[in-house]
Amino acid sequence: MIPTWSEVLTKIPRLDSQDWQAMGLVKRWFVATRSAVFVMTLFSAGIGLVAALQFEQFNGLNALLVVLGLVLAHATNNLLNDWTDSKKGIDKDNYFRTQYGPQALESGLLTERALLTYFALTGAAAIACGIALIIRTDMVTLYFMLAGAFFVLFYTWPLKYIGLGEPTVWLVWGPLMVCGAAYVVSGQYSSSILWLSIVYGLGPTTVLFGKHTDKLLEDRRKGVYTLPVILGEQHSRYATILAWAAQYSLITLAVVLGQLHWALLLVWLAFPKFLKNSKMFLVPRPTEKPSSLPEGVWPLYLVAFAFDHNKSFSGLFFIGLIVSVILPKMV
Repeated sequence: MIPTWSEVLTKIPRLDSQDWQAMGLVKRWFVATRSAVFVMTLFSAGIGLVAALQFEQFNGLNALLVVLGLVLAHATNNLLNDWTDSKKGIDKDNYFRTQYGPQALESGLLTERALLTYFALTGAAAIACGIALIIRTDMVTLYFMLAGAFFVLFYTWPLKYIGLGEPTVWLVWGPLMVCGAAYVVSGQYSSSILWLSIVYGLGPTTVLFGKHTDKLLEDRRKGVYTLPVILGEQHSRYATILAWAAQYSLITLAVVLGQLHWALLLVWLAFPKFLKNSKMFLVPRPTEKPSSLPEGVWPLYLVAFAFDHNKSFSGLFFIGLIVSVILPKMV
């Protein structure tokens, strides 16, 4: 069945070549780039932009360019990830990733030439946004852009293969995106924005931890030494719980120290979700699909609970941030 736009934008749809051919070029791009995960990038950019409202200067055009540029950079990385893993043989033989959604190249939906064309055009558009922002701001923006380009190009290999993929995700979706977005629209950043970036970056990292723990055995057999492969399943599950706990602890500490507004304590409303999903990480991952798991999720499992917590925490985090910006202006 041809996926609807809602399905394309909110989850990784399962489709065959006939469905693919029936879709338009734009929808194909969104499927090939796994647009459902762009929400984490939008949150990172949004947090930086809202936080920048505390400063006198705010450039709306720069805000549009940075959001577009970051989403395109994320899409470029996803395309490169598929090409690299396919070329290295990682996605072959019914590998884990090819079971929960289409990997456009490995599934035969795109030829190698077509995927590289997608990659080149998407990457060029991302670079164009970056160059425009550099021209409109200063050299600090160039440094942010160069750091981002490095991780786009080298996340899949070698960083992911040597246990540095998870720290990279924290750095990129945390300090790099949040502080970078704030800077390009205001020309400034602050210690409070750095606190925000450190806390938020842990969320996408736990999602990746869940995903890599789900496919730990497959990655180990393929020689992909993600952090969960290095730590082992049990330690990886516990590390995810600790990262969640750190988010609540760091927010609270920052409020106590006066770095963040008390409105950010709204994230504690997600604590019941933390308790519920932590129970799933306290026990070994099942080897077969649990009957309680919704259709279309398996073989993903832990990542579904990590994403569930991240969605709740991030939503409350964003609401609290908006309130923290609005309230002082009303006094």
